Amino acid sequence: MTDSPQFTPFWRVPQQARSWERFHRILDAAAELFTEIGYESVTTDEIAARANTSVGGLYRFFPDKLAVFHALLDRYLNQLRQLSAALHTEEAMQVTLNVYVNQLVDGFDQFVSANPGFRTVFVQSRLIPTTLAMSAAFYQELAQQFTVYFAARNPALEQSHRELIATISVEVACTLDILAVSRDRTFQHQVLTETKKLLIAYLEQYFPD
Repeated sequence: MTDSPQFTPFWRVPQQARSWERFHRILDAAAELFTEIGYESVTTDEIAARANTSVGGLYRFFPDKLAVFHALLDRYLNQLRQLSAALHTEEAMQVTLNVYVNQLVDGFDQFVSANPGFRTVFVQSRLIPTTLAMSAAFYQELAQQFTVYFAARNPALEQSHRELIATISVEVACTLDILAVSRDRTFQHQVLTETKKLLIAYLEQYFPD
């Protein structure tokens, strides 16, 4: 896990492989419990028990439940960074706009399906000022990657305009993602399908194939 410097005070970073194993076991347990009974209802005692460690072992890394939540969100965001990086390689950026948008939206959907706890953490993070700031910083990173892609597709467009288009695209996509994960999978797929249409219609006027 690569911790963002501005957020590391919320938890203690392990120094040994054995400690990392316990650290991630605690995060796995928290993800399961947050999904099963909700963030507000979970206690650190329950997280420690599910992780098969002592409460003291949990407190070695996390001062409280909120710190566990911060670290779990950080882990998810780092995984999404890896996903986004894979979708923005030089080869991947040669695909058509339609394929690009579909890969982005489908990639996120596959990540949500593979990580059930992310749905709960993603929604809950919108209610906590510090985790909201973490998400906002992540969105800025995505916008920067989008801007690089847009520069390759239309270098004649001014940089400031490309940055604006990228920011709008990320904000729209993330807002609709929040809506999508708020209900069942059928609704989620419907929203993601409409998200693709919306983004393609908006972007193709600036970046036609």
